[in-house]
Amino acid sequence: MAKKIEITLVKSTIHQKPEKRATVRSLGLRKIGSSTVQEASPAILGMVRAVDHLVEVKEVE
Repeated sequence: MAKKIEITLVKSTIHQKPEKRATVRSLGLRKIGSSTVQEASPAILGMVRAVDHLVEVKEVE
C-alpha cells in the first residue's frame, strides 16, 4: 500500500511567483487552511518541497 500524506496550506500565495502559485493549485489547495490527501509519489514530494514554506505536511495511514 502506498503512503499517503495530508498537505495543508498554512500561508498565503500572495507575493509568490506564478510558478509557486501554480504548484499550490496543482496540489489541490485553494484557500488558507484547505487540505488534501495525496499519494507520496516522487512527483508530489517534489512539488511539496518546492512550496514547503507555504504548506504543512503530515503522514496519514
